[in-house]
Amino acid sequence: MTGRPRAAQASVPTPRPPRTVRYTEGPHLLVRGDCVRAMRRMEAASVDVVVTSPPYNIGLKYRTYRDRLEEDGYLDWMVEVAAEVRRVMRPDGSFFLNVAGSSAQPWLPFELMVRLRELFVLQNHISWVKSISVGVDTHGHFKPVNSHRYLNRNHEHLFHLTLKGEVGLKRLDIGVPYKDKSNIVRRGHRQDRRCRGDTWFIPYETVQGRAQKFHHPGTFPVLLPQMCIRLHGKSAPVVLDPFMGTGTTLVAAVREGGRGIGIDLDTIYVNVARERVRQAMQAQAAGAAGTDDRNV
Repeated sequence: MTGRPRAAQASVPTPRPPRTVRYTEGPHLLVRGDCVRAMRRMEAASVDVVVTSPPYNIGLKYRTYRDRLEEDGYLDWMVEVAAEVRRVMRPDGSFFLNVAGSSAQPWLPFELMVRLRELFVLQNHISWVKSISVGVDTHGHFKPVNSHRYLNRNHEHLFHLTLKGEVGLKRLDIGVPYKDKSNIVRRGHRQDRRCRGDTWFIPYETVQGRAQKFHHPGTFPVLLPQMCIRLHGKSAPVVLDPFMGTGTTLVAAVREGGRGIGIDLDTIYVNVARERVRQAMQAQAAGAAGTDDRNV
């Protein structure tokens, strides 16, 4: 979680941002500091893929951020963040923005998208399904809503934003096999693979407590940013997460052969992210060594 939002009320002083500190783990850069200030120091048009999940403004308990602002202040701040994202993106870059909203604030993700129309084209709107019931069976995990008015919220929004809406994607790189194999020959496909579409079922792994989520209230599965990076389809991409949290997007960048840049205000989260990136790099190196051994 990073960035320094405007105060919810004039009487609430805006906290002074911490001193910016930069860390490198191999080719990857992790920054402890305010995301707007950090991005302003980045080179323009230098990032291929942005994958991030900003604070949702629904009262999640972050360590160093108050996730309950006046709505206009939150939206103004997010536009400021997005303007810097736009500046550092390459002309053919992709910005994958994960926003949840809530039953009490159902319009917030869409209000944000309306604000961002001045900066981006909404090229795809993906529904990240965390839990789904098929017949009498349920797959995945969800946080139940204790309410007589609202249904459990089992999905989140993943907005794919680009500068002109013309970015080519590697759709089959995240594709799925055909159920009806006759479609392969009948429709002239070269492989048993079709577009997954804009509904992605990516459940959380089962955890026994907050420690397994690194004491962060808003983590997402590493497969989510991995699929975004694969879909964008560029080899060795530069991947940015301005709200890095505990580094899930950077772990995905390591696994997908990219160079990660992550920013966060919280020192503990940055330290967790550094350790996760180191572990991911070690795992990649071990896997590559194992492949080399098998090819001997």
